[in-house]
Amino acid sequence: MNLKTKLTLIMMLLVNISLFAQDGYNLTGTVTDETNMPVPGANVVIQNTTTGTSTDFDGNYSITVKNGDVLEFSYIGYAKKSVTINGQQTLDVVLAEDASQLEEVVVVGYGSQKKSDITGSVSSVKSEELNAYPVLNAEQALQGRAAGVVVQSNNGGEPGAPISIKIRGNTSINASSSPLVVVDGFVGASMPQANDIQSMEVLKDASATAIYGSRGSNGVILVTTKKGRSGKLSIEANTTYAIQNISNRLDLLNASEFADYQNQIRTNNGVATPYTQGPADTDWQDLIYRSGSTSNNQVSFSGGSEKINFYASANYFKQEGIIIGSDFERLTFLSNVDAQVTDKLKLGMNLFGSRGIKNGSATQSDGSVSAGGDDVITLALRYAPDQPVYNADGTYTFGNTVGDPVDNPFAVATERIDETKTDNFRANLYANYEIIEGLSFKSTFGLSTENQTRGIYLPSLLTQTAGGESGRAIVNTDRETSVLSENYLTYNKEFGKSNLTLLGGYSYQKTVSENFFSEATGFISDGFSYYGLGSATNILQPDSSISEVEIQSQFGRFNYDYDDKYLLTATLRRDGASNFSANEKYALFPSAALGWKVSNENFLKDSKAISNLKFRASYGVTGNPSIGAYESLSRLETLYASSNGQTVSAVTPEQPENPNLKWESSYQTNFGIDLGLVNNRISMSLDYYNIDTKDLILTDNSITEYLGFSGDDILANVGEINNRGLEIALSTKNILKEDFRWTTDFNIAFNKNEVVSLVNDADLFFDATPSYFSHDRSYILRVGEEVGLFWGYEYAGVYQGGTAPDGTQTLSGGVAGDPLFVDVDGSGDITEADRTTIGNPNPDFTWGFTNNFTYRNLDLSIFFQGSQGGDIFNLTNVQLTNGDANTTRAYYNSAWTPTNTDTNTPRVGNNSNREISSRFVEDGSYVRLKNISLGYTVPSEVSEKLGLDNLRVSLSGQNLLTFTDYSGLDPEVSYYGSGGNNNTSANTAQGFDFGNYPTVKTVTMSLNLKF
Repeated sequence: MNLKTKLTLIMMLLVNISLFAQDGYNLTGTVTDETNMPVPGANVVIQNTTTGTSTDFDGNYSITVKNGDVLEFSYIGYAKKSVTINGQQTLDVVLAEDASQLEEVVVVGYGSQKKSDITGSVSSVKSEELNAYPVLNAEQALQGRAAGVVVQSNNGGEPGAPISIKIRGNTSINASSSPLVVVDGFVGASMPQANDIQSMEVLKDASATAIYGSRGSNGVILVTTKKGRSGKLSIEANTTYAIQNISNRLDLLNASEFADYQNQIRTNNGVATPYTQGPADTDWQDLIYRSGSTSNNQVSFSGGSEKINFYASANYFKQEGIIIGSDFERLTFLSNVDAQVTDKLKLGMNLFGSRGIKNGSATQSDGSVSAGGDDVITLALRYAPDQPVYNADGTYTFGNTVGDPVDNPFAVATERIDETKTDNFRANLYANYEIIEGLSFKSTFGLSTENQTRGIYLPSLLTQTAGGESGRAIVNTDRETSVLSENYLTYNKEFGKSNLTLLGGYSYQKTVSENFFSEATGFISDGFSYYGLGSATNILQPDSSISEVEIQSQFGRFNYDYDDKYLLTATLRRDGASNFSANEKYALFPSAALGWKVSNENFLKDSKAISNLKFRASYGVTGNPSIGAYESLSRLETLYASSNGQTVSAVTPEQPENPNLKWESSYQTNFGIDLGLVNNRISMSLDYYNIDTKDLILTDNSITEYLGFSGDDILANVGEINNRGLEIALSTKNILKEDFRWTTDFNIAFNKNEVVSLVNDADLFFDATPSYFSHDRSYILRVGEEVGLFWGYEYAGVYQGGTAPDGTQTLSGGVAGDPLFVDVDGSGDITEADRTTIGNPNPDFTWGFTNNFTYRNLDLSIFFQGSQGGDIFNLTNVQLTNGDANTTRAYYNSAWTPTNTDTNTPRVGNNSNREISSRFVEDGSYVRLKNISLGYTVPSEVSEKLGLDNLRVSLSGQNLLTFTDYSGLDPEVSYYGSGGNNNTSANTAQGFDFGNYPTVKTVTMSLNLKF
């Protein structure tokens, strides 16, 4: 090569390098940690610009750079790393753990703290745990994830069923035991979609919850939704489709067996006329059950610059229930915008909205005969299998052939209309201003509304329910509006070895609740459903109401950390609520907590075995204001009276004034230990707590009737409950290899409650049976016992004739084959005086156990959840062994006969008359495979060719296996009987099973795309 040629090539190369440097080029690489594991989601930003990207699931990134650019690599828990670009085509970076950033940050009331600095009892649930499997409500995803948190659907697998959450047991009887939910700072908000949640913290002890004062006694759930971040626009789409089926069915008699069963009953009862078998052989369970489905589709957008970022999502959820006629659909949107207006001022806005429509099947009815007998589930169990669905003329059969006349279950499932429409909207705005270094002021203003309309129409086709009325329509509308304003100062200061944080603020919230109710009968046509009230011939008395509740508060918190070893937290909140009496509208709720980071002491800080050891202790007082407005005031009640043959409106005294009605207060002590071993490969938290809830708001039954007050729920502060327990949470990183990871999370919680005092320490009896059971006492509150013990006769086996065994007796007129009961009072007869406690619905402990495995691009998660102890009263079996309905094949085959006396099952047609006895109390313990999921993330080189940042597919199953000795449909039961699901029944009527919507088995396919 001659000199001229060489010079020409050099010039071309220099020109190319110059152009290359000016126009930029594409740089690729991988970000890993010190164990060579990829770091997904790491930020890769060109210094002093808004240009950046983030790593994909495998830690890969791609960015356009120029020579001389400085790339900054950062991720939470790792030290930031900067690299100057000097012509590299690929750049792989290893991020080192940064001890100062490694601490997990968790949200607490009105702020956040490093987890290692928390002195209270707080459980954190990660986003990936909340999204481990598809759920309608994010509350469902909490089940089994946090120690001491019990989550249960109020009606099994019913589409759109509300969720019940209890933290550390029932702390009340007449007020709500549900925790306070705070979403992005809005107190009392509805829960967003699980896919929109970044983190969820469960505050359990008084030190953690006292900042919410009068609303903190049941625990607090803090929800933080996802935010945008600087970098390119990111689009994520999630779609799931699930197939659902009933998890269990009862084995009932077919038509010929049923006829034989009824003939045995008639023979045993001396009835000579045989039962006439009907023309059909109908499996009513087959008719009302179907394969259900669930689809959940969500798309989200996020991005931003150094000055402003945003996150927005839209979700559509639809579920077809496993009972015909039941379904639910909901459309949800969420938007978060945060703007750094100046170096000192930051503004933000959070918007949330949803529209849900639920079509419900009748389940968990009170069993009143006037309403058609029962719900769809129990009707399908009761209705005679030898009856067809339709008569010869095409009309529905009705009335049943035995027992009470009831409606055809298929007709109830397909013809009854029960539609609920719910609209939710929430807007929350904030401004945060840094006054001086370390001192900031935050002001928030929020508005939320919830409108719910429920329309029920019972057509004349339902002969027993509405045939005589020519149809019945009910419309009930509830509207709740809440306005919240909070303003607070936060001061942070480090001096020497000390770190101080001060918080002080003011809060005001007003909630207005409105209700409108109308009902009518007598319709010419069923075609207008509940929209045709104007065409009814009989308009029943309508009703409407409005109530307003205001809470205004001042609060403060003091956090002090000395030498990263010794921690002190003190909180004080003063609340005033309008729904309490004139003398007791305000109260103080203080708390204090101490923490000691033993692992930071000189004698332990270099330990290779113990990487973290912290002791915590706290004590505080929190309140429960969950009663209705005006409960402390003297009130009148409207009624109808007759005067001179005319109906006139009138009023009567309902309740007297109680000028001293105040909050229930929970006094809670908590001792905790946080332990980390072998570089935190093993982490454990242990908490022991004791909660004394005093000044219980109970119905004061000591008010004499001659005073003339019509109300039977006059409230007073009388009574006390104690809850104490132990919670253990354990996390282990069993294997951390380059290609394979295995981690385990386990939690278990023990809770023991006790009724300490009641009104005059007298027993309180309640009933959770269907109204036609003719019993008014099925469970009890008794001083010295746990809440809600079952109350009835103690079953002692089958009477064989002759002299009854010592201490036992049958009901009056008993013959061989009838049930024996313990004669508690020794009178020789079984009477009301022989009833006693016959079971305890409170579980000994609850637990959750998760194993996560990752092998290259494959991931497997196995989640078990369970409950040990806790009895169930099987009211369904009470009904199915009474003789006036179908029955189980197990009872049919094992019942006592003169040739089958070696049995513990009474004869068919016995004289028990739906007795409430221990014969129907069963162990409700269970172990459930709550979720198993297998996922595959497509390698980045493949997904990039498809124009995607990430592509993941998964297959999962929910509730596939349940191990239990319970003979009913499902051990997770929640029937409230004729008492309804009010605060009292929700707190005390536990473990009853009758007509619950069954839990479902689900197989789910999921797809996740990121652009």
